[in-house]
Amino acid sequence: GLMTELIKENLVCIVCPMGCLLEVETRIENGRKKVLSVSHNECKRGEVYAEKELVEPVRTLTTTVAVQGGFEVLLPVKTDGEIPKALLFQSMEILKRIRVKAPIKMGDLVFADILGTGVDVVACKNI
Repeated sequence: GLMTELIKENLVCIVCPMGCLLEVETRIENGRKKVLSVSHNECKRGEVYAEKELVEPVRTLTTTVAVQGGFEVLLPVKTDGEIPKALLFQSMEILKRIRVKAPIKMGDLVFADILGTGVDVVACKNI
């Protein structure tokens, strides 16, 4: 088979306050990044973090949506779980077009199953 080159990447682990500077060896296999080794981590969690962050990074999205009929014009919202980092910008574009009507309670559903991720966007404040 065709041998692809090894890529060395550095990554700061954010799982705990130690902030280990990980050295990660990866290679592209079948169009996907594959983690071959992780070094300079003080614990196993660093390996798990590097694998997740480099192969399929996810984030919790926090932003605001417009409010109608309330004392405030913007409602802080967030995803109730993590979504693929690659979908953050597209998700922001969708949420920019949303208008919610007051009253709203913290935890209320603002947008269900954003971009088919199975993750909902919920209100972070009462308005």
